[in-house]
Amino acid sequence: MKHLTTLVSVLALTAGAAAAQEISVGVSPGQHGEIMQEVAKVAAEDGLDIDIVEFSDYVVPNQALADGDIEANSFQHRPYLERQMDDRGFDLVEVGTTINTPMSLYSDEFASPEEIPDGATIGIPNDPTNGGRALLVLQQKGLLTLAEGVGLVPTVLDIAENPRDIRIQELDAAQLPRSLQDLDAAMINTNYAIASGLDPVNDAIATETDSPYVNIIVVRAGDEDEPWVQPLVDAYHSPEVKAFIEEKYNGTVLTSW
Repeated sequence: MKHLTTLVSVLALTAGAAAAQEISVGVSPGQHGEIMQEVAKVAAEDGLDIDIVEFSDYVVPNQALADGDIEANSFQHRPYLERQMDDRGFDLVEVGTTINTPMSLYSDEFASPEEIPDGATIGIPNDPTNGGRALLVLQQKGLLTLAEGVGLVPTVLDIAENPRDIRIQELDAAQLPRSLQDLDAAMINTNYAIASGLDPVNDAIATETDSPYVNIIVVRAGDEDEPWVQPLVDAYHSPEVKAFIEEKYNGTVLTSW
């Protein structure tokens, strides 16, 4: 009986080891990486070992996924993924939603959009999707007017009215917080704002409203039914992760579930 018990124990351990899986998930700095740390803790309880790979920009994570260097990524919203696939030919798919992070306007000098003077220089991200998003927010706040029918990806060429002669400077999204001292204001994504020490609640002078930019978990097409996909999504959508987000970010990061 003792030998039988030992054999059963060994088989159970072997089965557990076989069930354990390891995947690499790409994230961007700030809340995406911080949240994935919590997701990894929950996933580990179900035998999924998540190796978190942090990328410093918005371009490389999709290339790394397409190249097979990582199994999934969690850093982008739907319009950005769609634009990346159109522009770069990636064959990627969404498998779950994550968070929404409203983009905000920051300034070291001015306390509101109304205070920004004529001829001011405002920085926006230089990638088409987030740059277009920034322009839409500037329109929401009355700083400029875009041409009708531009959709979610307008460019500076779509500025129809600019009565305050606002100058738009396009910069890498990750560089905008550091460039803020050289600009009158800048539209900064929440993850880069938080990573640089900015507080979206207290430091932003205006924040995006009615945003369609829900972030997502993405994998290569054909991997949607891999056995690690649903445990990854379930861990992200767990009560533990939701509580972490609500407590840590105090409303600046919103859950999608």
